[in-house]
Amino acid sequence: MGRGAPVVTGVEPDVAADPRRVPSTAGHATGRVVSLLRAAVVPLALIALTGLAGVVLGRVYAGDLLIRLVLGAAVGSVLVSVAARRLPSWLVAPLSMAALAGWTLWSLRLAAARADLPGSLLEVSADAARNGIPRLLTAMIPVEPTPDTVLVPVVAAWLAGLAGAEVALRAGRVLLGYLPAAGLYVAALYVVGPNAGPAIGTTVAFVAVAAVGLAAPSGASPAGGDPTAGLAPGTRAAVRLRLAASAALGVALVIGLVALLGPVVAGQVDGRPVDPRRYVEPPQVQTLDENPLIRISGWALHPEQKLLDVSTVGATPPTGGAEKPEAAGGTDDPKAAGGVRIRLAVLSDYDGITWRVGATYRNAGRILPATAPARDSTVETVRQDITVAELSGRLLPAMATPREVSGARVAYDPATGTLIRPEGLTPGLRYTVTSARERPDNNLLATANVPAGEEVARVLRVADGVPDPLRRLAAQLAEENGAPYARAAAIEQFLAEHYRVVADAPSGHAYPNLAFFLFGPRNGGGQRGTSEQFAAAFAVLGRLSGLPTRVVVGFESGGQGPVRAGDAYAWPEVLFDGLGWVAFNPLPRPENEPRPVEEDFRPTPEDPPPSEAPAPTVEPTASPEPVAAPDGPPARGGVSTPVLVAGGSGGLLLVVGALLLTLLAMRRSLTRNRLVRGDPGQRIAGAWREVTDALRLAGRPVGDDLAATEVAGQARQALVEARAGSSGQDTTGEGTTGEGTIGDGPTVDELAALLNQVGFAPGAATPDQAARAAEVATAYVATLRSARPRWRRLLWSLHPAPLRRARRSPR
Repeated sequence: MGRGAPVVTGVEPDVAADPRRVPSTAGHATGRVVSLLRAAVVPLALIALTGLAGVVLGRVYAGDLLIRLVLGAAVGSVLVSVAARRLPSWLVAPLSMAALAGWTLWSLRLAAARADLPGSLLEVSADAARNGIPRLLTAMIPVEPTPDTVLVPVVAAWLAGLAGAEVALRAGRVLLGYLPAAGLYVAALYVVGPNAGPAIGTTVAFVAVAAVGLAAPSGASPAGGDPTAGLAPGTRAAVRLRLAASAALGVALVIGLVALLGPVVAGQVDGRPVDPRRYVEPPQVQTLDENPLIRISGWALHPEQKLLDVSTVGATPPTGGAEKPEAAGGTDDPKAAGGVRIRLAVLSDYDGITWRVGATYRNAGRILPATAPARDSTVETVRQDITVAELSGRLLPAMATPREVSGARVAYDPATGTLIRPEGLTPGLRYTVTSARERPDNNLLATANVPAGEEVARVLRVADGVPDPLRRLAAQLAEENGAPYARAAAIEQFLAEHYRVVADAPSGHAYPNLAFFLFGPRNGGGQRGTSEQFAAAFAVLGRLSGLPTRVVVGFESGGQGPVRAGDAYAWPEVLFDGLGWVAFNPLPRPENEPRPVEEDFRPTPEDPPPSEAPAPTVEPTASPEPVAAPDGPPARGGVSTPVLVAGGSGGLLLVVGALLLTLLAMRRSLTRNRLVRGDPGQRIAGAWREVTDALRLAGRPVGDDLAATEVAGQARQALVEARAGSSGQDTTGEGTTGEGTIGDGPTVDELAALLNQVGFAPGAATPDQAARAAEVATAYVATLRSARPRWRRLLWSLHPAPLRRARRSPR
């Protein structure tokens, strides 16, 4: 027998004698199970880490739909990589992308169904792809899971799971494979920002899952796990030395990073996270919607224009002041009685020129954030189905205060309770609004106080430049009415008794417009206006009396049927402690004849007219006795009379010349400062002042109460008359064109349009527009000056009137 025979014969008896050495099926099964469990640790860890990112982000979402969708994306992406581990690596990405497309479409369909959004799946998906990121960062918290707010998290979770699984499972770099999930987790924390509490529990769970995935063995290494087994002794020593050096360097690097970054990280523990929403501009209203108060006069001229169709369920008609206090008018309210108010916009900011919305709108879902009602008010749930007809803009009409909106994607401002549709209103748009209509306890109004302090400073602010008659009228009305409600009722009653509502009153609610409305002559267009002037005057007088006020623009509706342009009006509101915002209506009753304001208030002029100024009293004085000249010849050595006369005349001419040159330099400096200095808005306003000064120099002054378009019309007529007068023609104005030009003259209407843009959209003017305004103003002044007689042209540039007006104009 060979040398190997004893080995064979020695083995057989051992195996036969010890049946435990025989391989068994149970042992193989157990080993396979253990191997599978070890292989499943890293995939499960990747799924858990990616799912925890969804848990962190889901804290600012309503419900748990987002968490379930993100977890499904994590499971799907990792399982696709596990199932395709034996396929070539270049096939995994296409397979995973196909699965991602299916999961994403199913997620969008589910979110759209939950949010009850209209449109096909293709339309919803395209809209979500276009607007996913901006709507996610501008959505109101809690964010409703809609297609555009779940698309980005779902896709990001799938990509993170795919990248992590390929790196950790295929390449065997587990720690590196955790980086996509860690990046997703950090991104979720950043998006949440300060809008949720600290994510301590989920962060600890994230670290624990990562540690388990790293600690679990993925398979046995050769030679019992020694990577140098089987190497030559010399090579083994070199490899071990290199491994030890690498480990030492890694430990030193970790310690250094901890030493450097540890204090910085520790210092940020108690800090407030940055909110990324502040870097993203929320949905904005259009220029048309920034001040819808100016649309009142236009709607009043076309009262039959159909704007909306409304169907209301659940609104009870007001009785004796349900919409406003009975003592302040009650059922005398021609708008509120028997109807409901539909709000379009709430205007809280006033700068002395324009009332503005000033709201911050955030994208919202179907369910809007609920705010606590006023303490002493009752809440009635009202549901309205509204169909848009010819109403334009982005502001979405709704009763106060909306709680649920379906049928339209909206953005919401909780401070005012108003809505916009970022895409704009379109004819045929139909939506449903469920509102919580608050009814204050009118019995508590007489003793209710008004809030004060920083929280209401915005609705108490009075811009500079208030005309003195407005201040004195507010003081007179508040003098005998100490309680806040009594003051508000006195202002309401004064406006209702002394002024008339007309449909053809020009729009305008700046300080000069309100002063003309309140104190202008009745036979000259004063003391009459639309609800725009009534509401704006009430709000300004209220703030001057210490009342927090705002102006609301909306419609009066009977609850059913069409809402027309004639139903649009504005009303003021006053904020009372415990009662919230209470509406007032200063409009007079149609059958009442207004009493002239002069009967109860006569504003004294600041400077009496010259004809009324008393002439100074001159006391007669005795004439001095003549003194005889001393005898003798005249003194010699004095200056002769001709020299004195010549010197005095020359000095006078020099003084007059210097004065004229000074006036000329000051006029040119004024023009230059107006046209080339300041921002574009100031330069456009300066160009407009050049035109109005030219009209005054031409003997055609314009009043401060006129709108820019009206002044432009007078400017055109003045140029026609000046040209006709210089050529001996008639002054019928037939040469005036409809576009603001006279023959080849300057376009005055273009300058008026630029001025209106500056007034209603501050900061929107461009340098090119300012240069164009200067060009138009210069051309118009030169054309008007050239049409004057020659001697008047000589005095044109020397007249000091523009300098006096510039000195009196507010800065």
